[in-house]
Amino acid sequence: MAKHLARIHGTEEDKVNCPFYFKIGACRHADRCSRIHHRPAFSPTILIKHIYRHPIREAELKAASEGKSTGDHVDIDEAQAREDFLVFFEDFFEELSKFGRLEALHVCDNLGDHMIGHVYAKFSDEEEAAD
Repeated sequence: MAKHLARIHGTEEDKVNCPFYFKIGACRHADRCSRIHHRPAFSPTILIKHIYRHPIREAELKAASEGKSTGDHVDIDEAQAREDFLVFFEDFFEELSKFGRLEALHVCDNLGDHMIGHVYAKFSDEEEAAD
């Protein structure tokens, strides 16, 4: 039985633990999820939720506030969006580097409400991530 539970832990077969949260630290069901979200006590990786303002979502919100229908397409300035992203990334990397050496910095480009704008930062040491 223990081998079976160890094999299925964090997979779709696991009916107790959430496989989405296990893999990426986010679940579209949030607190309404019927499965358990195990938060690690220590990790070199931190998750900062919804910090990056995605240009497509911003354009959709602006259109909705003006009463316009966006359908499947919204107009954005791709060059400006890329420049804004690079400025955000550089500023964020610089600020987080004050706490320790960063090994990786990932900004989610997922438009799902449960992940949009998430930033994952992996430090070289758990203690740096804890600061």
